[in-house]
Amino acid sequence: MSRFLSNATNRIDAKSRVSVPSAFRSVLAQRNVRELYCFQDFVFPAISVGGPDLLERFERQIAAEDPFSPDANEMSLLIHGGGVFMRLDAEGRLMVTDFIRGFTGISDEVTFVGRADHFQLWQPQAFMAAQTQARGERKLAGKRS
Repeated sequence: MSRFLSNATNRIDAKSRVSVPSAFRSVLAQRNVRELYCFQDFVFPAISVGGPDLLERFERQIAAEDPFSPDANEMSLLIHGGGVFMRLDAEGRLMVTDFIRGFTGISDEVTFVGRADHFQLWQPQAFMAAQTQARGERKLAGKRS
């Protein structure tokens, strides 16, 4: 399966690098992704990470709008102004930059969270809290799946 599933927490080393989980690296390899598009998530305090196809998907949405509309401008502000390209090093590590730290509050550990066609970088306690909240809201709504 070529999807990002599950979650894992890894420590950041002294040079601000973190190892991307091997299952996630496998998906990137299957998809032949060499350059990562990373953007500040629209809802959560997380960095969303995918291949260039993720950026292209958002750009198609913008292109479908009037280029001067508030929706197109807001989307461009979020995906272009809140995005960067990054690469994994030869050992499959990602540099945890100020761009990542400042938006997420990540300090010494990163939780990698699968989101099917992309994955996210979270501060571990923030991820646990968001997951607990989501589970509670589904339970209150009586939703089993």
